[in-house]
Amino acid sequence: MSTETASLASLEFRRVTAERWDDLVSLFGPRGACGGCWCMWWRLKQSQFEKQKGEENKRALKRIVDSDEVPGLLAYADEQPIGWCSVAPREAFPRLGRSRILKRVDDQPVWSVVCFFVDKSFRRRGVAVRLLGAAVEHAKKHGAKIVEGYPVEPRTASTPDAFAFTGLASAFRKAGFVEVLRRSDTRPIMRYHIAE
Repeated sequence: MSTETASLASLEFRRVTAERWDDLVSLFGPRGACGGCWCMWWRLKQSQFEKQKGEENKRALKRIVDSDEVPGLLAYADEQPIGWCSVAPREAFPRLGRSRILKRVDDQPVWSVVCFFVDKSFRRRGVAVRLLGAAVEHAKKHGAKIVEGYPVEPRTASTPDAFAFTGLASAFRKAGFVEVLRRSDTRPIMRYHIAE
């Protein structure tokens, strides 16, 4: 077994808390994962997001973490942070409600998985699928019955990573999610129903 395979076989998942903030910063790097986002895209109005892109978004995410709200999970390989998944109750992501494509399916309470970021050297190796499993377990521990995701279903075989930040539908299927609605050719809404 190669070192890389061994690393992935022993992935660990941890909640992002104040003690883990430096690990998240290390993973996201100076660009804040992608273009100064700092995983604030779904939490803000477009105008506010654009205005505070970069350091202001970083501070906004830090305030969330410091308030004891857990904005997501980190994946670790050999104690190094290699992946991120944003998961929280849908209400934490008001932009979803403003989207005609991703608006609510029904009135059931759901937790939402809205974003992934995986270190370049670990991409396309199943880390997102494993993060989804960890996200479901995390949501379940907090009373969730349904976990929902909004991945892309690319029209072509290769999609630039920057356009797949919500995950790929194929990864969600591998993690046991099923499509429940599609208002756009490339954007299914997928759910994982947690057994009682």
